[in-house]
Amino acid sequence: MRGGRLVHGADNSETPAIHFADVRLAFAGEQKDVLALDGVSFDVPPGKITTVVGPSGCGKTTLLRLAAGLLAASEGAVLYKGTPVVGLNTNVGYVTQDSNLFPWLTALGNVEFPLAIRGVAAAERREKALHWLRLVGLEGFENNYPSELSGGMQKRVSIVRTLIYEPAVVLLDEPFGALDAQTRMGLHHELLELWRERKSTMLFITHDLVEAITLSDQIVVMTRRPGRVKEIYEVPLVRPRNVFEIYLEPGFEAAYAALWKHFKSEISVTGIAKD
Repeated sequence: MRGGRLVHGADNSETPAIHFADVRLAFAGEQKDVLALDGVSFDVPPGKITTVVGPSGCGKTTLLRLAAGLLAASEGAVLYKGTPVVGLNTNVGYVTQDSNLFPWLTALGNVEFPLAIRGVAAAERREKALHWLRLVGLEGFENNYPSELSGGMQKRVSIVRTLIYEPAVVLLDEPFGALDAQTRMGLHHELLELWRERKSTMLFITHDLVEAITLSDQIVVMTRRPGRVKEIYEVPLVRPRNVFEIYLEPGFEAAYAALWKHFKSEISVTGIAKD
């Protein structure tokens, strides 16, 4: 279904980049198991940005870890391009909440690193790394160490370090959550520019509805723990989007209202879910 309506399944003839099939995951606890995800099913369409939103503890990061093969489902399956994920999924890139840069390497060294371990020749990886750093506005900071970069700069390095080896699917776990609003908007713009150039598939995790609408083609709304899919929403905003004035984009207000209607009841704050 199109036009910003809520849907309960993907209508896509292409093989999903990632398919969560009735996934259930329980973690062992000291006294009893903790059910993190319960019967989660949805598709991540190829070449699109899918965002998962939900309250803290609903299993958003757990979904990424399942897609990356860092966790195994208790029941159900996770498929990457139709093939079950068994063990580490080296076909995906993973941008975590923290930048996780190597402090002993410069920005250039950090971005070159994924190519170096793949055996790319020094001259080629240097050229590619410089190109990617220029794309995110870090020309002139190539020889700076992480401690000499701002939080926003570190995050840019972290993102291009993942994108430089051109994974078909990129997993992003609230990468901008700790940044100020101005820096976050700038990185939204840069991420969308990189996506438009590469058309990678992205699975993005956030708790911020504005960020979700700004970036996404579809938004998966999760319930509180145990996480279940409450709604799947196709974002009606056209691309390209002006991330700096996203509130003025046609369809934004209606999209936010529709999402908030289904999201607010999942927030465990006394009184906030009341109409």
